[in-house]
Amino acid sequence: MSSAPNKLGCYSDPTCQYSHRVRLVLAEKAVTAEIMDVVDGECPEYLAEVNPYATVPTLVDRDLALYDSTVILEYLDERYPHPPLLPVYPVARANTRMLSYRVQRDWSAQADLILDKKTKEAARNKARKELRESLTGVAPVFASMKYFMSDEFSLVDCYLLPLLWRLPVLGIELPKAAQPLLEYMERNFAREAFQASLSEAERLMRP
Repeated sequence: MSSAPNKLGCYSDPTCQYSHRVRLVLAEKAVTAEIMDVVDGECPEYLAEVNPYATVPTLVDRDLALYDSTVILEYLDERYPHPPLLPVYPVARANTRMLSYRVQRDWSAQADLILDKKTKEAARNKARKELRESLTGVAPVFASMKYFMSDEFSLVDCYLLPLLWRLPVLGIELPKAAQPLLEYMERNFAREAFQASLSEAERLMRP
């Protein structure tokens, strides 16, 4: 039987980009949380009690249980406001949310398709080609700002970096034409918080 965490806990798949996003935000904010690994196909009893879908990531904060990664990330940003990962002003905040949405719709969804064992090989190859070309096409944007469309690290980066970390697993190698994006990856993968966010399984994803 799996009991409730004492305070803040996160049920997390050690290989899942969505769980990785949550772990990255926790690390960026230096928030101590109990990380409980959930292997695919196994569901701790307490997770089933608090999350009707029994999915990960699931964040448990005392009597509160959240089980959508977008909701979890924004909750953590409001609950632990320093450093802020969403801008203060409504227009900038909305733009950050739209960029996060585009990362999810244009790139993360393609990665999900590639990793899904049910995906036919032709569809997987098509998604791999489209993702590689899309990332290469947007690479010049990373030459003008330190982070993705921003001079400050934000939730958008917490959406994007776990995906980029998984490129070798996805069978994607970016060309030299994507140099600004490759440099962005190198800088941010070296961040102390990013390294702290990695599970042991994730560390094995890159040579």
